[in-house]
Amino acid sequence: MRGLHTQVSEIRKNIFVEIARIAYESENVKEDIAAIPYKISPDEIPRFRESIYRERAISVERTRLAMGLSLRPQNKPVHVTSGLKESTIDEVYYEAPLMQVIPSACNACEDNVFEVSSLCKNCISHQCMEVCPRGAITHDEGRGAYIDQSKCIKCGKCKEVCPYDAIGRKVRPCSVACGIKAIESDDYGRAVINQNKCLSCGMCMVSCPFGAIADKSQIFQMIRCLKNGGEVVAEIAPAYAGQFGPEVTSDKIYAALCELGFSHVYEVALGADIGAVTEAHDYVRHVKTGEIPFLLTSCCPAWAMLAKMQFPEIIDSVSKELTPMVATARSIKKEHPNAKVVFIGPCAAKKLEAMRTSVRSDVDFVITFEELDAIFAARGIDPAAVSGSGHLHNATAAGRGYGVAGGVAEAIEKCIRQYYPDTEVLVEHAEGLDECRKILLQAKAGRKNGYLIEGMGCPGGCVAGAGTLIPVLNAKKEVRKVVESSSKEMPAKELREIELK
Repeated sequence: MRGLHTQVSEIRKNIFVEIARIAYESENVKEDIAAIPYKISPDEIPRFRESIYRERAISVERTRLAMGLSLRPQNKPVHVTSGLKESTIDEVYYEAPLMQVIPSACNACEDNVFEVSSLCKNCISHQCMEVCPRGAITHDEGRGAYIDQSKCIKCGKCKEVCPYDAIGRKVRPCSVACGIKAIESDDYGRAVINQNKCLSCGMCMVSCPFGAIADKSQIFQMIRCLKNGGEVVAEIAPAYAGQFGPEVTSDKIYAALCELGFSHVYEVALGADIGAVTEAHDYVRHVKTGEIPFLLTSCCPAWAMLAKMQFPEIIDSVSKELTPMVATARSIKKEHPNAKVVFIGPCAAKKLEAMRTSVRSDVDFVITFEELDAIFAARGIDPAAVSGSGHLHNATAAGRGYGVAGGVAEAIEKCIRQYYPDTEVLVEHAEGLDECRKILLQAKAGRKNGYLIEGMGCPGGCVAGAGTLIPVLNAKKEVRKVVESSSKEMPAKELREIELK
């Protein structure tokens, strides 16, 4: 469940906090980084694994990923900090693969296996045996039903007919969460990510009960950049609402970020306003005229990459509009040409979007709400308790609604109805990569012609991203409050640039 505090989320936070402290305070980075596994597991009694050695080995790999480094090559012992540049790094970007399975942490979960549990009553009707098309089920008076795995074809008919619900299906949580089937198995039955398929949405990471999947982070490099004394500007995604507590208002998040050292803070919803206006015009000018059959939104990088990678035939229908992150960043760099821009949001896939050649000059760092929460903890900052002058700049309700699934399509539809009141609008939206793929198949087959189609890689939208902190339903409510309290509902029809002042 998203937003549920667990030992896995606590371990991740502890490692991020330690790295943030080192970035701010350390005079001997290598030694302090190497000590993190011993801080996470301070005595010789393991808390999470069968041995302290495995527990610390896993922490070593978590630490490397949190430092932005790749996992250590198997069977090649290298130091935990091997490859680390200890100086302030302002020009290093995320490198694929972003999402990685830590082999020593993976439980090698069985995937799609049907087994009879102790709930079996050894009934005399033997319904499970009767419906099995391969004769894989036998009954023994002593132990009840038994499934021969060598014969089982995983059809699930036995499970459907058991009157005692005594047959269970074992699944691999990370595999179930992956909507594009990028989770595979190695020779030892452990999960591996097929990087040719992976879109870095992070749903596998947040679904693994063992915390065996982790992504890379830039918090060390970003903090060093803040300490460097230059101008560093934050842009924060609309899904921030409620992430740091219901009492943390937009003014408080602004003050807390300034306390960290950011010189300015802007809403990414400002870039969303531009996107809504532009895509409204594009729908009328290109879809309604028949130039393209339908228009796919472009703000979610996982959705856009799914369309481009798996459906190249419809690539011309993907909106050419900049994502809100990039549109806001470019406006910031016009106003602050020497500044470094940090995107703060819920999304893991944004980390890879920022590494694209066309984006690198605009967005210098990407961190998630989860990582920001750890930085606040490392600095002893409670966003709910801060005070200060200044506030987030005034985006519209339309742009602020982008954080929830359906909000993008809703904003664009409202723009179309206001700017082109006589135009009929057809709207669809899909959330989760599995549903996104289905709607793209329908579009490819010509069943969505004339539609504006919004896709969100995470079920629930940005508020369900891999870097969020609270339950999705709570986050939706908090975003809705911000939307309803906005002083402006719609952006202007001819909006082309963000007004930052």
